[in-house]
Amino acid sequence: MLRVAVVGSGPSGVYTAQGLVQQSLVPDVRVDVLDRLPCPFGLVRYGVAPDHEKIKSLQNNLRTVLEDERIGFLGNVEVGARGLTPARLLELYHAVVYCVGAAKDRRLGVPGEDLPGSCSATDFVSWYSAHPDAAADGADGFGLGGVRSAVVIGVGNVAVDVARILARAAADLHPTDMPDAALGVLAASGVREVHMVGRRGPSQAKFTTKELRELGALSGAVVGVEPSDLALDPGYADPSALPGVNRRNVEVVRGWTAGADEAGVSGEAGAQGEAGARGEAGARGEAGARGEAGARGEAGARGEAGGAADERGGLARRIRLRFFLRPVELLAGGDGRVAGVRFERTVPDGAGGVRGTGTYEDIEAQLVLRAVGYRGVPLDGLPFDPAHGTVPHEAGRVLRDGVPSSGEYVAGWIKRGPTGVIGTNRPCAKETVASLLADAAGLSARPLTGEPLDVLRGLGHRPVEWRGWQAIERAEAELGRSLGRRSVKIPDWPGLLGAALGADAHTDPDAGPDPDAGAAPDAGAVPDPEEGADAEEGADAGTDAGADAGAEVPAA
Repeated sequence: MLRVAVVGSGPSGVYTAQGLVQQSLVPDVRVDVLDRLPCPFGLVRYGVAPDHEKIKSLQNNLRTVLEDERIGFLGNVEVGARGLTPARLLELYHAVVYCVGAAKDRRLGVPGEDLPGSCSATDFVSWYSAHPDAAADGADGFGLGGVRSAVVIGVGNVAVDVARILARAAADLHPTDMPDAALGVLAASGVREVHMVGRRGPSQAKFTTKELRELGALSGAVVGVEPSDLALDPGYADPSALPGVNRRNVEVVRGWTAGADEAGVSGEAGAQGEAGARGEAGARGEAGARGEAGARGEAGARGEAGGAADERGGLARRIRLRFFLRPVELLAGGDGRVAGVRFERTVPDGAGGVRGTGTYEDIEAQLVLRAVGYRGVPLDGLPFDPAHGTVPHEAGRVLRDGVPSSGEYVAGWIKRGPTGVIGTNRPCAKETVASLLADAAGLSARPLTGEPLDVLRGLGHRPVEWRGWQAIERAEAELGRSLGRRSVKIPDWPGLLGAALGADAHTDPDAGPDPDAGAAPDAGAVPDPEEGADAEEGADAGTDAGADAGAEVPAA
């Protein structure tokens, strides 16, 4: 028998486990999927936005793999300096595949980045996705009660996600599994404007078209663009040579511009909420662009000034897409918190990049979320390439001093860097599995030191097995019922471990999740690859970091 450990239970880890057991080259393969969290599915649980039910339905596909009798799930098991070392794992398994993602968000590297009110989008996503590590970080609800204007830096899918969640009507989030505390904070939020800002133009932005369109379909929100930004983008003026996704993105932005033109405005509401034409009071609701009352909502979702009413009876929240602006400083207010962002105007440099112009613009913000990508972090006991944020490898085989290390493999973002969508993990895992299977004869000859579960318990670990995860699902379904909602995530470690370990020894191992737990309507559907996250400027939140290991969140 070939015994393999896969570290990380997101898509790349599950695809790796699936590839190992669903093949005929090497008989009798057994896989344990280890995760630091008591819950499987990584990004799909803790990175995909709660209102993206179709993508979250991928969890049902991953569940089918993990329910294979040849695969075991062992949650609440940490690997690294504070848990099992790679050397110890190789005493328990013939091979170990690390699918630990890219846990760290990229920083801006500008003055003021550490001011209160300046956060990573990863932390914000973790908070509203109920990641147990985020309970303390989001204890004050990111100060949303005192935020009028938020700036999201980045134009990838993570940026789109957090902008959408900030602007979305709370009633639209009520049917999701968002934790109740986060839902309450968002319902009472004072945010009226959300600025999503990128250093390049719309023809180069990394968001996918479906996610971009969603911004224009939000109830109680209007979207606007700045014509002077768009005029700088040659690809916007003539998108015919652009790749398909980029061309469709430009078409969406063009539609919003046309909507604003029809309304008789230049752009839409300004940074302080004034209407775009000549100061007509869109934020005060006195008159829309054509004289209709702003609060009645004639403007709709096409970017016209005036605004639709939200469920609190006020004017629409405004989402402003800004381009060719590079952050150079976060500005402090009198209370020491962030009060705005200073941007430098950029222009195309003719080589696919941008250059600064020495012209600056300040945008008011009491909350700044950076969504500019991810980086892998070292795992104690494994080699690491700091320049690329990955583990050095050859076709998935870990390299130590340039030589393949027997029994050690990588897949996912820690292997290739933070690129691609959820589906990209499948061929990545396939390559690694092929390398492992080619090495299987030599690997299986090595004797092991004991039964992994017994050894873990003997070392003081309290692994959460599959029946413990099923107990968490039942507890979340019951929590949702008690709140008059569908299944609602438990957001903290004590609650998760209490549900899992308290019931672990008493639960029928064949008992599945509560049928009323609120699965997505198309639970068996495989997501459109375009709905995944592009990682270069932020993945669907959480991204693949979450995809590769439930221990870390991110993105796609």
